Amino acid sequence: MTSSKPILCGPCHQREENPKADIWCYNCDEGLCSTCLSYHKRSKGTQDHKTIDIKSYQPLLRAITTECDEHGQQLNLYCPSHLMPCCDECIPTSHSKCTGIKSLAGMVEKSEIDKSKETVETDIHYILNILDKLIYNKSENIKIGECQFVSMKKSIGEIRKKMNKHLNHLEKKLCHEKDFIWNQEKSKAADLISEIEGKSKNLKEMKEHLQSVTTHSSKLQSFLSVHKIEQQVHQCQRYVENLEKDERVKEVDIKIKQNDEIEKILSKLESLDSLGEVIVVETNVVMNIGTGVRREAQVESREQSNINNMTVNIDTEIAIDTASYISDMICLMDGRVIVVEHLGEVNILTSDGKPQLTISGKAWSVTQINQNTIAITYPYERAIKLFNMENETVTKVITLENECWGLSFSNNSLAVGLFDDEICIIDLDGNTLKSIQVESLSDLENLVYRNDRVIYSDLNGKAVYCYDGLGKQIWRYTKELSEPEGLCTDTYGNIIVTDCRSQRIIVISKDGQESKVLMSFQENELNSPMCVCFINNESAGVICDTYGKSLAKFNLSRG
Repeated sequence: MTSSKPILCGPCHQREENPKADIWCYNCDEGLCSTCLSYHKRSKGTQDHKTIDIKSYQPLLRAITTECDEHGQQLNLYCPSHLMPCCDECIPTSHSKCTGIKSLAGMVEKSEIDKSKETVETDIHYILNILDKLIYNKSENIKIGECQFVSMKKSIGEIRKKMNKHLNHLEKKLCHEKDFIWNQEKSKAADLISEIEGKSKNLKEMKEHLQSVTTHSSKLQSFLSVHKIEQQVHQCQRYVENLEKDERVKEVDIKIKQNDEIEKILSKLESLDSLGEVIVVETNVVMNIGTGVRREAQVESREQSNINNMTVNIDTEIAIDTASYISDMICLMDGRVIVVEHLGEVNILTSDGKPQLTISGKAWSVTQINQNTIAITYPYERAIKLFNMENETVTKVITLENECWGLSFSNNSLAVGLFDDEICIIDLDGNTLKSIQVESLSDLENLVYRNDRVIYSDLNGKAVYCYDGLGKQIWRYTKELSEPEGLCTDTYGNIIVTDCRSQRIIVISKDGQESKVLMSFQENELNSPMCVCFINNESAGVICDTYGKSLAKFNLSRG
């Protein structure tokens, strides 16, 4: 790329002449016309200078000066303590206590520019990878936030829905009671009216009979008739007198006696400022930036390592004593190890295998959330429990609709294997972000969630699967597998699998195309492998046997 402004010949420009430069000299840091170039090449001091055609020259965004910015003198010295060039005046003012001051020309002569350039390029590539990761993570964070936003809106509606549902139930119950009581009282009143009307009718008939009793009968007959009617009238009189004490005669008012608790509830409702609070939970992002970036940069600059060069060496074996078969194991950030018994206790061990803490219950799988918090699945409780290891308390219980088995944490989300071939991605509040229907002949007991991919082993199907976040199967691997169980991924994304029946550790490439047997436990006289995990994204890890009797610490080399 040529400059938009023509580059003039430096020596000619000093003579107030302005011919265009044909060549650029990097050593002189100026352009040269064809005439000056001929002198330049013949001169003993400049004949070895590095030049380039002016059309190929690309001016730097900022000119590189060989003079000291502070003193205006030529940079001719180099301070190894501060890793910076300096001039003669810099030494007494800023580097008086520094030792080993060297000649800048000597340092330039000894330096390997191409190698330094390659190192800087590697560092730039590594830093760009970190920044790209941050952009990706934040973009994913926004996507998750959008899902959480919808979920929150639904949750708010659910709160009101539950309140309305309960109030509707209470209203229906009270109205039913009102109808029952009113119908009962109305029936009583109707029966009394009917009874009184019967008495009134009898009295009217006695009155009519009384008028005709003396017309067609003798005096004796008349006396007897009147006497009989008189007795009947006395009976009616006693009936009326008794009605005064009859409960049925009382007037009835149907009213509702309000529950005393309602006023308290209404008072509390009026005092409520909101149905809840929207909070932001921040989780630290582990950058894994060491003092030297080159090692990590080399790792990130390749999509996957060549698994053919991988080898595993057992470093030490540690005897442990658990009460049952093992279902899961992880290495914590601080070097401790967690071993989960088959539908049993969760055992937190020191780095050398000594018992430190036991969590009771019928657990299956475990994953680490942060420095002090782990998450544990309890299949038959259909729950995930968040446990604070420092306080030794359960801080949250997430209930699920189905039995929950394998568990993995990544990008502030939990991936959990549910009954009926479903992998659910949920946030730490239990809100469902994604639901992935997968293929498996076994319960989803072992899985890894990483970079929006879920990888799981199918024991009965003798396969390992990889699905993306959209629920699409990326690959399925079956070669050389007999009973794949525990699995984890290395820093390249390759999958390390324990194959119990064959008693081998197998590595499957990130793309699911290749595999290699890393270790045969029969050869190493170790117990049948069940679980495998790496220590904090390093090339070292731990293997646990099926019976929970020993841990084997290993080192993974890549040739």
